[in-house]
Amino acid sequence: MRIVIASAAVLVLALAGCSGSPASPGVPRLSGAATAGNPQQRKAALHAAAECIRQHGITGYQDPVLTADGHVYTDSRSYRDAENATIQAVEDACKSLLDAAQFQPTEQAPAPPALVQAGVRSRQCLREHGLVNLTDPTATTEFTPGHGFGVNPEEMPGEKTDPVVQRALDACRPILDEEARLSSLGSLGDA
Repeated sequence: MRIVIASAAVLVLALAGCSGSPASPGVPRLSGAATAGNPQQRKAALHAAAECIRQHGITGYQDPVLTADGHVYTDSRSYRDAENATIQAVEDACKSLLDAAQFQPTEQAPAPPALVQAGVRSRQCLREHGLVNLTDPTATTEFTPGHGFGVNPEEMPGEKTDPVVQRALDACRPILDEEARLSSLGSLGDA
């Protein structure tokens, strides 16, 4: 009996949260607890949230990727790079859709093993070419889809224009490009 009551309460809250507002015409709406255990419904909920984000000012935002094991990878860079006022407008307008999708646009799932391995290869190459202070990434190291693992500025001997840095980046370009490819949302969806 408690489960039935709890399920009914969740459904009522989800319906109330997804009612949308008259000021948001054309924004996708979800009916009910669309993400409860069904990957296709969760994908639809993620798409609706992403569409709302695009319609409210982050026009280049890509749909999040839901993997078979339930991880969500997101276009966090586009979101973080938006103006604060735009982010606030998105959060105000899309809150119910983000909640229904169980989604935070700035949170990233752990890096999959193939991406971590590519990041380790990149760091090994960069160390061999003069950037000796770089540490290897792990699954919990922050990365940006389409760009790979960032380099901590404190680990660099100078600016990106420094000749040592430039030589290392040039020498390791194919390996760095592979890391970036493996970090793309399309590749993360295949992980």
